[in-house]
Amino acid sequence: MSGELSATDSVSAPHDAVKIGIVSVSDRASSGVYEDKGLPALKDWLSRALRNPITFEARLIPDEQAAISATLIELVDAGCCLVLTTGGTGPALRDVTPEATLAVAHKEMPGFGEQMRQISLKFVPTAILSRQVAVIRDSSLILNLPGQPKAIAETLEGLKNAAGESVVPGIFAAVPYCIDLIGGPYMETDDAVCKAFRPKNAQRPKAG
Repeated sequence: MSGELSATDSVSAPHDAVKIGIVSVSDRASSGVYEDKGLPALKDWLSRALRNPITFEARLIPDEQAAISATLIELVDAGCCLVLTTGGTGPALRDVTPEATLAVAHKEMPGFGEQMRQISLKFVPTAILSRQVAVIRDSSLILNLPGQPKAIAETLEGLKNAAGESVVPGIFAAVPYCIDLIGGPYMETDDAVCKAFRPKNAQRPKAG
């Protein structure tokens, strides 16, 4: 499932190419008990949100801490500027994605996890049980996301009212500038899906 190009790879040269790791952590999906929905959800949202040509490195793995950490290191070493995981972030005994992520961290980015829980709390009080974390390893940002496709989209995109105006910002609005700051490619978003925020002095003219 590695090296897959999104439909956006035909975008013109001015857009930086990006390589993104997507990891679904699930004992049952990885063993074929049921179909994984995390990887398709991540790929679909990112392909709509980003104007860059994207190469996806996709992995479906069980809830094993050592294997998760090894996969994250592999994807960072492979040149993924962004790695998104889905699943394994609750309080259950087999939920070890946050521990595996923190084990490979060079820096923690707690604001991402705080905002993810704020978004989820708009829907369910059990959002306080989620333990998503975000870290930087080398020049890569690693984010833990929820396990359900709907929650993945809400977390990344944020919440909008009936008029399409942002009510609660999604976490992805801050991702492109974070990637800038750690030396990664310049990510450009489709504002209709998710408007990225950058200070004026960090903005490039929009590519065609």
